[in-house]
Amino acid sequence: MWWLVLVGFWLAAMWAVFVFVVPVLFAVTVAVAVLGALGAYFVTAGAVLLPDQGVRAPPEGAEPAYRHYLVSQVWRDWWSVLALSVPIVDDRVRRLLRSLTRLLLKDERRYVLFPLWLGVVAGLVAAVVPLSAVALLVTAAYLVTVVAGLLAWLAFVGVLRAVEQSVMLLRRILQACPYPGCYARIDRPIYACPSCGAQHRALRPDRNGAFRHVCRCGARLPTTILLGRHHLRALCPHCGRTLPGKIGKVRVEPVPLVGGPDAGKTTFLAVAVDALRETAGARFVDQGDEPGPGPQLPKAVMLDVSARIIYLFDPSGEHYTGASQVEAMGYLAHGEAMVLLIDPFALPAVQDSLVPADRELLAAGGVVPSREDPADTVHRVRNELSTRADGGHQRRIAVVVTKGDLLTRTTTGQGADDDPRTWLTSMGMGNLVRDLSNRGSEVRYTTSGLPPDPEEIAGLLTWLTGLSGEPTADRSAGEPWRPRSRPEGRPPLSYTAFRRLLFTAGVVLSAGAVTGLVLWYMQRSSV
Repeated sequence: MWWLVLVGFWLAAMWAVFVFVVPVLFAVTVAVAVLGALGAYFVTAGAVLLPDQGVRAPPEGAEPAYRHYLVSQVWRDWWSVLALSVPIVDDRVRRLLRSLTRLLLKDERRYVLFPLWLGVVAGLVAAVVPLSAVALLVTAAYLVTVVAGLLAWLAFVGVLRAVEQSVMLLRRILQACPYPGCYARIDRPIYACPSCGAQHRALRPDRNGAFRHVCRCGARLPTTILLGRHHLRALCPHCGRTLPGKIGKVRVEPVPLVGGPDAGKTTFLAVAVDALRETAGARFVDQGDEPGPGPQLPKAVMLDVSARIIYLFDPSGEHYTGASQVEAMGYLAHGEAMVLLIDPFALPAVQDSLVPADRELLAAGGVVPSREDPADTVHRVRNELSTRADGGHQRRIAVVVTKGDLLTRTTTGQGADDDPRTWLTSMGMGNLVRDLSNRGSEVRYTTSGLPPDPEEIAGLLTWLTGLSGEPTADRSAGEPWRPRSRPEGRPPLSYTAFRRLLFTAGVVLSAGAVTGLVLWYMQRSSV
């Protein structure tokens, strides 16, 4: 009967183990499994999120700016943490089960130690429930943090875009290329990074950042004019040539000088530039912008005058003698101001009325009358402007009778200086005068001669371009942007900030969840 005693002793021992040992071992296993899995997760998360590494630079050929962290990199980091931590936990569980099986279920020991093995296995299986709850909470915290950040970022993007667009509409900001062969109207220039020269074609609040874009080299670049984007070197997106500083901050005002050959455009241009520099504080945007005509279409003479960048276009008069040549002047499609330069000695009525003394005076002064009737020149320009969406409407037109110093010394030119409009009407230009009046434009008439009156010329041009008072050039606008860059190979600062915020939120919420589960279990056990 001794074997009955042994069986009874074994059953009693199993009962004691299942009643007193297995529950404790089960609870300890659950706690250790949960804490071990969380530990593996956060060690992996720390290795992924805390160092300034593991970020791919923007690929060559694409926009050379890092995407905002919450747009793309956050999901790569999340996947990296899961992809690295889950295999670690799985491997540890498998190794633990193999070791326990070899240790506790080897030979005859399994009859005694089987409950211990069963308690550990049951604890590992049961740990899936609290671990899933903690994992869901951590995931929810991760998603809530990301979604909240995305919503805030989208709000900033929307506000910044709306503010910039509103400012540009209110200020009627026009951006245009001043170079021949292009003359394109520009929605958004290309901006060159001052550190590496990379060209950013989409430097605005978007998926690459709200307030700043981070260049491939690490330089932080402003996304709007209000934040300082105009301090960067701007390039025309159509021809790739450098645009004037402050473009986008102030309105570009193209001012074509319209007149036939020898009408006095170049002289007036030189006089106008000197007058604006002397009395209005204007400065050349490009130091190579010295006035001078040429056989080709002109690059604009660019002047920075406070709230305007004035483009003065002075093509050779031959460009106004044919419809195809006029059509090539693409800058006519953008501007709202124009200077019509009329050579009085090219008017048939003036030529017919010159007396011999007048002709001798003109010959002594070396005057060469324009070969083009001013009415024909204006007609061609009007036809070209009529193809515009607004029908070629000009807000302001200055009509300048050139060579006024000699004109007023002739008998025919008497009264021209006092009332140019009436004088032109009497000299056969009545149709032009009436046409300008009927088109709804503001029109001013004046004469120009040598020596010039700088105050009068500057006043005419500031009125023509919509300026008022005594404008002065904004000297600070030429200061280059000095970007703050991170060391080479390190991701943008926003990446580091968001990564550490997500890691901290995960640790705090996980600790709170585990503490809550423990308190709940202890309270339930005590009942």
